[in-house]
Amino acid sequence: MSCIISSATAVLAGVVTIGLSATPATAQTPPAAPCEAGGRYADFDFWVGEWDVFIPDGRQAGTNSIERAERGCLLVERWTGGSGGTGTSMNYYDPAKARWLQLWVSSNGVVIEIEGGLRNGSMVLAGELINADGTSQPFRGTWTPNTDGSVRQHFEISEDEGRTWSTWFDGRYVRR
Repeated sequence: MSCIISSATAVLAGVVTIGLSATPATAQTPPAAPCEAGGRYADFDFWVGEWDVFIPDGRQAGTNSIERAERGCLLVERWTGGSGGTGTSMNYYDPAKARWLQLWVSSNGVVIEIEGGLRNGSMVLAGELINADGTSQPFRGTWTPNTDGSVRQHFEISEDEGRTWSTWFDGRYVRR
């Protein structure tokens, strides 16, 4: 009986060893994604991180988490406002358009669709804000990295088709 158990143990050990040492072709490391190489895909990386967000009077407006996804090809934003509102955006560089695009959707039904790119060290995106009732307005945002590591996010909206602009949100992002 002990001979049978020893033989079975040896066979099982051989199967486990073969299973562990075999490397299937599908387990190979995939080639680097183009987004991992940097360049234009890294233009918005200064915004990546965990943030506390403050308005100009010093009060905290909320928190924001911006993380890389899809091997660096996408930045995902998750906002939580101090009053409980939330929103999520997807941000990516489109090589066909040679532009950055942002699609934001909030818990109150507001959608923001903006696009653009780096201008004088700031990310500047423009497009429209679409209200839950379907009306829309010209909208633009500027993200500027500061020397202290914070980031200023300044959003503006137009009530007259872009002739004049007013501040919609002005926040200072401070790393947590």
